Amino acid sequence: MLVSATEMLKKAVEGHYAVGQFNINNLEWTKAILLTAQENNSPVILGVSEGAGKYMTGYKTVSAMVNAMIEELNITVPVALHLDHGSYAGCYKCVKAGFSSIMFDGSHFPIEENIEKTTELVHVAHNLGLSIEAEVGSIGGEEDGVVGAGEIADPEECKKIADLGVDFLAAGIGNIHGKYPENWKGLDFDALAKIKELVGDLPLVLHGGTGIPEDMIKKAISLGVAKINVNTECQLYFQEATRKYIEEGKDLQGKGFDPRKLLAPGFEGIKTIVKEKMELFGSVNKA
Repeated sequence: MLVSATEMLKKAVEGHYAVGQFNINNLEWTKAILLTAQENNSPVILGVSEGAGKYMTGYKTVSAMVNAMIEELNITVPVALHLDHGSYAGCYKCVKAGFSSIMFDGSHFPIEENIEKTTELVHVAHNLGLSIEAEVGSIGGEEDGVVGAGEIADPEECKKIADLGVDFLAAGIGNIHGKYPENWKGLDFDALAKIKELVGDLPLVLHGGTGIPEDMIKKAISLGVAKINVNTECQLYFQEATRKYIEEGKDLQGKGFDPRKLLAPGFEGIKTIVKEKMELFGSVNKA
């Protein structure tokens, strides 16, 4: 059974650890992440970008697949199904489709419009028992068509959005989607500390978790980050394992071309990186 992310992130703030949001793209991704969460007794958030939702034929398909998989695999750890970087219209579609959590990314709007739309969606989500994430500042890079300039969030604007009753807040602090460039300056911990001071115990979200050094991850958690998003790293592990399988010619041996065999190494690769991240974030045995 799906749950909202509110309670798991409140516990994370109190326990000084973070819950991973791992984006799903198909059945293999979903199965690998759910099994790894169960094996490590960790709460988990399944992230779905609007592009991935469309790829999987729609949010109703995604919701039905995740719910059925939780039942069939006997998953007992807390699982939230969360819209990632959702548009205004996308949020309503996911609410109707049975998601347990949504993100409204109003960071590209003027702050007044971000506040107006977020206020409305907070009311809708909470009336249905769903959790809601908002964003201030923008996450750099591009993810599934969502492009951000990488602006550092204004702490005062973070406070305004936090006061609307959102359950967790994504604030740009120099983080980016995709691979980090060699000249990346790192996370702005001064900005994070100021935001934390103004929003109190509201769980903060770190997007672009792939490639951030472990010491920065741990420091971010110490400053109130309770949700860390990982997508690119899962894709890279899947790609590398699949490439190795094909380059070794295993797809040409026997029935190695069977998609269940062809995708198995990538599936195991996702499980490997998700386990590593859960250990780093401190969510193991926190279900």
